[in-house]
Amino acid sequence: MALLRTLPLLILFGLSGTASATMASTFQNPDAVARSVRHFLMQQARAWPGTAQITVDPPDTSRLPSCDNPQVFLRGGQRLESRMSVGVRCLAPEPWTTFAQASVVIMGTYYVAGLPIPADATVVPGDLTPRQGDLLRLPAGTVTDPQDIVGRIAAYRIPVGRPIRARALRSPESIQRGQFVRTVAQGVGFIATGSGKALENGPPGAQIQVRTSSGRIISATVVDAHTVRVAM
Repeated sequence: MALLRTLPLLILFGLSGTASATMASTFQNPDAVARSVRHFLMQQARAWPGTAQITVDPPDTSRLPSCDNPQVFLRGGQRLESRMSVGVRCLAPEPWTTFAQASVVIMGTYYVAGLPIPADATVVPGDLTPRQGDLLRLPAGTVTDPQDIVGRIAAYRIPVGRPIRARALRSPESIQRGQFVRTVAQGVGFIATGSGKALENGPPGAQIQVRTSSGRIISATVVDAHTVRVAM
């Protein structure tokens, strides 16, 4: 008799446990979301010259239906940061969007000025000292490839120990504001040359304003450190 009285309770608890497991399986697995986000960020980190270390906090998905194919995304213009929020969206069977918090470290080599680099000086290999660190914590625009540093001109004085930023450098073939330049205009069967004064800075390929010897202001394309091309 005792067994008969306890049997309904066992059945009830058994069904309850089965129902709970079934309900749990219908919600999105937070660890699966975290793994997808980490894989996505590792792919993004491949563009950086270093070794990535990524940790993702599993988001709360207790109210999100299980998703067949969750898609990870970054918001418009977002780049890798030391601490960032990464989006995950589901399109089917039921649409939803959530965000996971991630910590990103990219350890790599960068370069600092080993001695003061004067303005307008050409950077040589001896000017640079390599350092190791988290590339994401460097100032925006820091150049990490020495081939993009050596041979360029310092746009302003770079102090000792300062990471080399792109804006601190200019091409040796660039034109500087106030510089006198040679203008070249080419058409069918003719080439006309003249002179002028640059009103803007510009690297090769850039459009700058030039005041010609006659006082006219024209737009021209920088060819090299001394020449601009005028469109006909």
